[in-house]
Amino acid sequence: MFEGVIPAIITPFTKEDEVDEEGLKENIEFLEENGVHGIVPCGTTGESATMSHEEHKKVVDIAVDTANVPVLAGSGSNSTKETLELSKYAEDAGADGVLVITPYYNKPTDAGLIKHFSTLAESIDIPIILYNVPSRTGINMKPSVVAELSKIDGIDGIKEASGSISQISQIIELTRDEDFEALSGNDDQAFPIFSLGGVGVISVVANVLPKELVEMYEYFKSGDLEKAREKHYDLSPIFRALFIETNPIPVKTACKMRGLAAGGLRLPLVPLSEENERRLKEVLERYIKE
Repeated sequence: MFEGVIPAIITPFTKEDEVDEEGLKENIEFLEENGVHGIVPCGTTGESATMSHEEHKKVVDIAVDTANVPVLAGSGSNSTKETLELSKYAEDAGADGVLVITPYYNKPTDAGLIKHFSTLAESIDIPIILYNVPSRTGINMKPSVVAELSKIDGIDGIKEASGSISQISQIIELTRDEDFEALSGNDDQAFPIFSLGGVGVISVVANVLPKELVEMYEYFKSGDLEKAREKHYDLSPIFRALFIETNPIPVKTACKMRGLAAGGLRLPLVPLSEENERRLKEVLERYIKE
């Protein structure tokens, strides 16, 4: 179900710092018009860490009601109890699956990670996609742990954002006999991860350039590796530019430049510096033809 280009969507806010419901719907429609294969609401890119539970649930509801592609709802927390609550809500709301980050700050042991995710798998009946992003959480989920979790019914894949090609290669190697898929968590590693056997990318860049990311994926899937590789290098400048400061600062700025609903950022995130905004605009203009 979860393969191809799946944007981790931004959460647009109004001038009053409320969820921009109409803007969120319009953004989802824009993404679908440009061929994306799914969406992830309430991920890191969606500023889930600064949303209340009420807002989180509202965004999931809007995504489910609006989207005609699979919805993989972010529902992770550093609390297993809270993860269960948000995941059950997503299931009841009609999400097709949940994306669950490793518990941050707590730094659980390997046994703790296995217990956290197995408890969740026992409690819901929609697919669980693990999310490993040690730069955000302070903990790296080892390939051996992922391999153990891949054997559990309901745990169907991983968004791997460790940044280590060796690590994701080992994860794919260890889970080849399971019904388990790997997705890139980094746009700049999507093409090499496809080559290793990854089935898709949960993308930041696709918020702004969905058609271009879809083209790269479709070239690869059709076997045209030369064109897929060419697209990877063509997109590399924007891959870098959208991480010139902490995500989602640059991507919300780029969405605004493109005329998409974005709004402001929630503290402690602050607007892109003037110098970096200028640099981002120069890169983005290479891809946007008026």
